[in-house]
Amino acid sequence: MEIIYFAGGCLWGVQAFVKTLPGVTFTEAGRANSTSHILDGEYDGYAECVKTEFDPTVVTIKELMGFFFEIIDPYSVNKQGQDVGEKYRTGVYSENPDHLKEAEVFLREREDYDRIVVEVLPLANYVKSAEEHQDRLAKCPNDYCHIPEALLNKYK
Repeated sequence: MEIIYFAGGCLWGVQAFVKTLPGVTFTEAGRANSTSHILDGEYDGYAECVKTEFDPTVVTIKELMGFFFEIIDPYSVNKQGQDVGEKYRTGVYSENPDHLKEAEVFLREREDYDRIVVEVLPLANYVKSAEEHQDRLAKCPNDYCHIPEALLNKYK
């Protein structure tokens, strides 16, 4: 199994969507590239993200990127749906340089490459979100989500 991290606005919807994808074996809500290892305190630069464990014999980074692009606005800076702020930026993070190379190739192959603002960066730090944020939409299905319900359930 391999791990990649997707930031696509509020992590509740991203996690609900990603966990339904073929080849995904585990997801966890968290924070990518914060400057601290704690959840409390001032905002420290993190992006809300979903830690995504996947089987590379079932799904590739390119395919995961394609799925990811179904649920994000790749041209929007620090905003997805009604969620606004730096922590809602879009990004792809990994400790595996090959994942980042594959993500960059995916972006460069798109005709709209010059307009895309999705970060592709090494994972410098990861902090698991509080338990109340894990699988939040499964626990509280009426909470706000920027991803349309039909898309959330597309791969179930």
